[in-house]
Formats: sequence, structure tokens, C-alpha cells
Amino acid sequence: MEEAQFVTLLDRWKQDAGGTYRSWFLWDERLKNFRSIRAGIAEVVREIEAGTFGNQYKGSSLETIVGAIAEQRQIFKGADHAFLWKPKLRIPDIYESVDNQRAFGRFLAACACCDDEAGVVGAIRRLSDCRIKGLGPAAANLLYFLHPTLVPPFNTAIVKGYNALTGARVKLGSWDEYLAMRAGVLRLNAEHRRLLSNDLGAVAGFLFDIGTGRYALPPRSNDAAALAAWNDDLTRVRDETAADRKRLEREREGDATHTLIQGWLRDLGTALGFEVHIAVNDRSREYAGGRLGDRCCELPTSLSERPGIDAIRLIDVLWLHTGPDSKGEHSIAAAFEVEHTTSIYSGIVRLLDLALGAPSGSATGLYLVAPDARREDVSLQLSRPAFTRVRDLRVRFLPYSALRENRDAMARFGSGLKAIEAVAHTLT
Repeated sequence: MEEAQFVTLLDRWKQDAGGTYRSWFLWDERLKNFRSIRAGIAEVVREIEAGTFGNQYKGSSLETIVGAIAEQRQIFKGADHAFLWKPKLRIPDIYESVDNQRAFGRFLAACACCDDEAGVVGAIRRLSDCRIKGLGPAAANLLYFLHPTLVPPFNTAIVKGYNALTGARVKLGSWDEYLAMRAGVLRLNAEHRRLLSNDLGAVAGFLFDIGTGRYALPPRSNDAAALAAWNDDLTRVRDETAADRKRLEREREGDATHTLIQGWLRDLGTALGFEVHIAVNDRSREYAGGRLGDRCCELPTSLSERPGIDAIRLIDVLWLHTGPDSKGEHSIAAAFEVEHTTSIYSGIVRLLDLALGAPSGSATGLYLVAPDARREDVSLQLSRPAFTRVRDLRVRFLPYSALRENRDAMARFGSGLKAIEAVAHTLT
């Protein structure tokens, strides 16, 4: 493919509202999920090392994080298939073989601890040498969230896109094939870094959209008519199809609703006498004729030294006491994670980061805010073995309806957290 044609294709892809670049790579929730998925990987390692991981995928900490990855829009749809236990094939063999399970745990631990290419590739090669049946390069999707600048995601569509674009013949299922593709992806990304990103999610999304047939490659011949037809196809905006329009409308509605709920909580917190902190990546969103972050505060210096502060800054809404206590410490009165359609798992992890990093005896109120219909989803997540500490921390479910119907009265007559506690649900 000529350079000019490649640049044209890449530019059209970046402008396509229905392509992975705009619908996933630039999606705010993608970045918010990185830390929670990393924390989940650490939990898998801890359970394997302690011998408490168990012998099944369902209900495990691994299912929790792979499920969160699979919810990351279309590019990771089906990411959990590789880890589902297939009893007739007895794969992937990390549930019945304790030795294989421990090798998998060592692999994840090594990749989580290293910070360079040699460490990651070395861990991959050691896992490959174990020849664990059914555990192939689909595990790279876990590594991407640990090292997005070193490890590209992996699935059938990405491989098809890479082969179509480069003329390679990479096959599925082999770590050696994956490493060969990874080297090629790194070269491709380096050559076009100005148009892509240091984060390999961008180039992987580009290959994914080629592999799924969303974008056709230019004809190999110099036939003018064929090239003209290819250009015409590129200019046909794919998100004008009925299916894309509906999907994009749902996503926009979801984002708008998420912002609306954050706005309700911002205004209610202010009315109840708290200072309010909005997630750093949401402050510029439009709300009520201004910005969501208007009249909101930064985290006090005393709080910025807490463990997990990067995750705490991404919690959707925090209510803070207006001044330091008798010891000169600022404290967070309540934390709210709004989960309209996104993974409930990631919100729980951010709340845990806040609660477990708080000083002993802190009484922060922790709330998962979601549509009434998601109550069962919240209850299911809170019942997972990976979240046994949640019950002790009394994370509560706050349905949208409770805010919609009561926020005005709470703002006029309420004080402190009593009004919120009265309408929130305790889940057991």
C-alpha cells in the first residue's frame, strides 16, 4: 500500500464516529478501567499464591476481571471465551492442574512487576514453554492493561487485520506467532506514531476495524477505476447505517445520563454543606449551561498522599467535609460511583481503593449509583469472592429513582449524610 493511501485510510478511520478510535480508544471509561483491571490481576495472583483460587472459572476473581475487559466496547467482545472452562477438551488447563495454575500466576506476577520489554517478553516465553493446553495469546488482553505501550491486544479480528494490511500469515493460538505479530505491530506503530499513539490500543483498534471488514484495503493494482471505487467506499460514512446510529445514540444517551446523575450529586452535596470533587476526566463535560466541574474543589494535599490516589481522583463524585478536623486532617464524607452501563466491577475497585487506604476508623459512606434495573447486577458483583471485604465496608446501592424523587427535598430539609442513608439500599 502506498504511503498516501495508508494515511488516507488512517485519517478516515480516526474520523469515523462508529470506529474503534472514537467509540473505544477515546472513551473516558477505557482509561478509568485500567487501574481496576490491574488491581483485579493482582487479586488473581494473590489467590493463586495462597492456594485459594479454586478450580473453576465461574465466580472466580479471573472471571471478574476478564468480564470487565469483555465489556470494553466492541474490540474486546468475547474476550472471556478463551478462559471459559471447556470440560470436553479440558481447557484451558489452569483449573484442574495446580502446577499450570501456579505457572499462570507466576506469569501474571512477573508481568505486573516488570516495567520493560525484556521482562514482559521473558515472562511470555516462560509461560509458552510450559505448554499449558488451551492457554494461548488471548492472555495478552490481560497484559495490555498492565503495559499498554508494550503489549497489543489480541483476537481473531486483529490478526485478520494485521495479515491483510501487512501480507503476513500470523496464525491464532501460538505465543510465537503472537510475538512475531507484536514485533510487526510495534514497527507499524513507530512508523506512524504521529497519526496513532504510544498506547498500542490505537493501532490494535485500527487493525480490528480492518479485520472485521469495516474498512477495505486499497486494490493492489494501479487501476484508476478500482482506486476511485475504494476512495468512494471510504467516504461512505459507516455510522450512517441504522444500526450504528442506534448504537451511537445509546452511547451518547448513556454518557449524558451519567453526567446528569453526577450533576445531581454535585448540586445535592453542595446543598448539604459539603465541598464536592468531580472525577478529573469528567470535569469538562457540559452540564446545566456550564461545566460539570464548576464550583468544585481539588483534593486537599493531606488526601493526595493516600494509597491509590490515582484511582480516587477518578471516583465520579466525592463529598468532602469543608474543613480539617481537630487533628488538621481533611476527610471524605461520601464517595459515589455512577454505573449507568459500564462495568460495576471497576467502580467497586475504586471505592475499595478509597476505603482501604483511609485512616483507621474513617466512616466514609460508599455508594454505587445505578439504574434501578441494575440492582441485581450490583448485588451479583458484591457477592463475588473477590469482594469479600465489601460487606464489611457497607457499600450501598443508590438507585436513580431515589435521587430523582427525593433530591429536591433532601437539599431543602436535609443535613449531612442522613438523607442519603435513608434512601440507599444495603445489599447482602
